[in-house]
Amino acid sequence: MIFPSIAPGSGVLSRPIVLLAVLAIPADAQEPFGLLLQGEAAESFLKTARVVKKKAIGIGVTHPYQLTLDDGTRTLKAVWKTIDESPSGVKQFVDGKFEANFRDSYMFEIAAYELDKLLGLGLVPPTVEREINNEKGSVQLWVEGSLTEWERRKQNLKPTDVDRWNEQMFKVRLLHQLTYNTDYTNIRNILVDPDFRIYAIDFSRGFRLHDSLLAEADLARFSRSALATLRGLNRALLEQKLDRWLTSWEIQGLLKRRDRILALAERRVAEEGEDAVLYP
Repeated sequence: MIFPSIAPGSGVLSRPIVLLAVLAIPADAQEPFGLLLQGEAAESFLKTARVVKKKAIGIGVTHPYQLTLDDGTRTLKAVWKTIDESPSGVKQFVDGKFEANFRDSYMFEIAAYELDKLLGLGLVPPTVEREINNEKGSVQLWVEGSLTEWERRKQNLKPTDVDRWNEQMFKVRLLHQLTYNTDYTNIRNILVDPDFRIYAIDFSRGFRLHDSLLAEADLARFSRSALATLRGLNRALLEQKLDRWLTSWEIQGLLKRRDRILALAERRVAEEGEDAVLYP
């Protein structure tokens, strides 16, 4: 069985789809794909490489830009986002819903990457804070040769390793619930490269103050290693790594959601057994 991502707007898991065929995402064999730099090398490049081109991506309410960066050795693309909105009072959305303490910020993109590193998930592309033309924002490395999950499903492309796909997707869901990312149902924010590796992007509306989870039903299985790392998180560590981008209240909300996730995992194991719930 292949478990697709969350259906747009549903807030719950989509029905499983039976794997009938295996297709590969088309990619030119001459062109590299995925993340062309990683770790500290990627972070250093994103912070220092010269901006040679900037153009609007043209989609998304945060109005992101695509940057072309060059350090004299390589030329790579990145996403530049500068939104940092915290309207006073209650925010009303186009669908009529309201939210208090609303915040939409590029800082959450960086916080999501740093949290992803702490958890060892490997889902969020390298992301740093940078000032360009006297304006601060987040710079995130472009995932080359990727499709959005919406495009993958539209083209009916099936992953070659179903178990690996499902395990990656459950990690994405874990990260969305932990960060309370209110854009989690938008499957255009999940990228898939030709090796069917998954990347999670767009956390600018995450890190809410709530101590609840957006959708417990999304968390049906858990990575043992991710749970172990979650247990090791504490306020001192999170403040050390994240307080440049998160307030103390946002860190507190994160820890409370962590506690809920750990309790949910224990309950699932007690009800269904370790083999049904846990994977490496």
